[in-house]
Amino acid sequence: MPFDRVLIANRGEIAVRIAATLRRLGVESVAVHAPQDAGTPHVAACDHAVALRADGERSPYLDVAQLVEIARRTGSDAVHPGYGFLAERADAARAFEDAGIAWIGPSPQAIDLLGDKIASKRTAAEADVPVVPGETIPPDPGVDADQVAAFAAEAGLPLLLKASAGGGGKGMRRVDEAGQIGSAVDAARREAQAAFGRAELLVERLVEPARHVEVQIAADAHGGVWAIGERECSLQRRHQKLIEESPAPHLSDELRRDLHAAAVRLATAAGYRNLGTVEFLVESGVASPRFYFLEMNARLQVEHPVTELVHGLDLVELQLRIADGAQIDLAAATRDDGADGRVLEPVGHAIEARICAERIAGGDGAAVQFLPATGPVVGYAEPRGAGVRVDSGLVAGSVVSTAFDPMLMKVIAYGRDRAQARERLDRALDELTVLGVQTNAAFLRRLLARPEVVEGRQTTTMVEALLADATAAGELRRPPAAAAAQAARATAAWRHHELDDRSGGADAGPFDRRDGWRIGPPAWARLRLLDADDAPLELAARVIDGGLEVTVDDGDPQRLAVAIEPRSADGALRRFEVADDRGAARWSVARDGEWLWVHGPDGTWSWRDAPEAAAAAAHGSGSLEAPLPGVVIAVKAVPGDAVTAGTSVVVLESMKMELDVTAPYDGIVQTIDVAVGEHVQRGQVLAAVEQEDAA
Repeated sequence: MPFDRVLIANRGEIAVRIAATLRRLGVESVAVHAPQDAGTPHVAACDHAVALRADGERSPYLDVAQLVEIARRTGSDAVHPGYGFLAERADAARAFEDAGIAWIGPSPQAIDLLGDKIASKRTAAEADVPVVPGETIPPDPGVDADQVAAFAAEAGLPLLLKASAGGGGKGMRRVDEAGQIGSAVDAARREAQAAFGRAELLVERLVEPARHVEVQIAADAHGGVWAIGERECSLQRRHQKLIEESPAPHLSDELRRDLHAAAVRLATAAGYRNLGTVEFLVESGVASPRFYFLEMNARLQVEHPVTELVHGLDLVELQLRIADGAQIDLAAATRDDGADGRVLEPVGHAIEARICAERIAGGDGAAVQFLPATGPVVGYAEPRGAGVRVDSGLVAGSVVSTAFDPMLMKVIAYGRDRAQARERLDRALDELTVLGVQTNAAFLRRLLARPEVVEGRQTTTMVEALLADATAAGELRRPPAAAAAQAARATAAWRHHELDDRSGGADAGPFDRRDGWRIGPPAWARLRLLDADDAPLELAARVIDGGLEVTVDDGDPQRLAVAIEPRSADGALRRFEVADDRGAARWSVARDGEWLWVHGPDGTWSWRDAPEAAAAAAHGSGSLEAPLPGVVIAVKAVPGDAVTAGTSVVVLESMKMELDVTAPYDGIVQTIDVAVGEHVQRGQVLAAVEQEDAA
């Protein structure tokens, strides 16, 4: 390997992933880290580490000059940008190359051309690659609200606004009604500016129902262009991918060949070099589906592991070799499609789930919301087993904040076919244990079990449609009631162990106290707990011969036998087994202050003791509270304004995404308690709305 030392200009799981390949190849790695990232896994994974200087609100991972200076100072002869941050910034690529440091990625010219959605669509059309019908490419570098309105009048609704400079769902807004155009343009611009440093937008007609299928491209400096299969990425929420797989199911051989050939034509026309991904929309529900170019990501993709597993490649190593000028030869297991490139044949099937720090709120008639979650990781265990891979930037002791993207890791499963890969991923998601921070793992597991997904019938709007349906949303949002009751009984069992452990077995506290008025078994002790959404849980428990007897919310008593496993090496994550008349289940548990976190079959739960009944409510019923930590980026009302239910009053930004805090009912704004730019904590009062009297 020609490179001696490579700077990894990124953080989290992708930095750990890149470092692993460098270590295998005998190349030294240099990590950089923001002040809050000192001691994180990506720092430990590298041979050298350099602290970044923080500069106000801007992420130091975006400071090109500082990163170039660190690369020079550490003697790095190449830089790998990963994805996000600098990965699709042509100015960053130029700055490193001007400093004599190799950029492991496409050329600045290719990033300029293909990283800009407007320019890339022009290039695609010139290369005879179909583009979205009805699309407008304005002469100016972006569109404003008036241009969007004019396009809507001509092309019809719905429309999709996109940030021209980047992807990942940031800076995207769907517009279903003309009245939404102004606010959608403003919100998309803010998100685009925050995520990519550019606010230009593109507007196009929305194609649905459709699938999102992308083709992995590798191109060297000697004219070789390869299509390394394709990936199905249709399972999305708010245009952000949730689950990806390779190969894409239910594509005809002809359509698959056409997609690969179109991707090769575009990469060739653009003079592309290194790895990239060409994304397409494929019509769904028609006998002969057409496809349309979406965009080309001029970088390594988040979902690259599924391609690696079915093709037996290390794509990071391939990037390094191409960046060094090597002529790549992927001739084994390929077919020639008659285009100016070759296509690799996959073996088996792989599926990936993106694990994000998210708190799922709402349901029961209210809209389901996915809110960024934060906190310390007090317990962590990765799944194991045949065909399971975990790309993670997390360890016990990590602290998840709103400063960065909420994605924590990827769990990937490989199998001989799609069914086996899906079964292995289901088992891996069940085993994944993250305590202290809520994640979407259980939600993804329930999504994988949906018949549409099992049968490979997913579309880009399927998840949103399911969440809009009260019954389906309820099934996805939370586990079955029986699973929650089982977790509650396990919680009671652990609480009994805690009390017993503290007393050295001499007194198990209220669980073992006799009633002063009668002989016989101990009286029932009652515990009132609150979950993360402050929903109450009533438990009653008592010690009996051979274990405990527990009731949940006045249900039937269950007799439990409890076995506590020895304390692990770090002591934070404890495990125990609870057996009842239906069988035994293994649980993991850890504490974070007043919160007890429990993981077992069907998910993870957290509870704390409910405050005494005498405690008064902290805020009035008309208070609008922050559902998550963040920064106030807009205040849309003033005291005295009349608002209707659902009207946005305050807008928060957290983890580069925007969230509207809306009026709960028709009424009058009484107070606004925050200002733009203010940092707020979860539960902080933002405003108050007095409900309008029904006449």
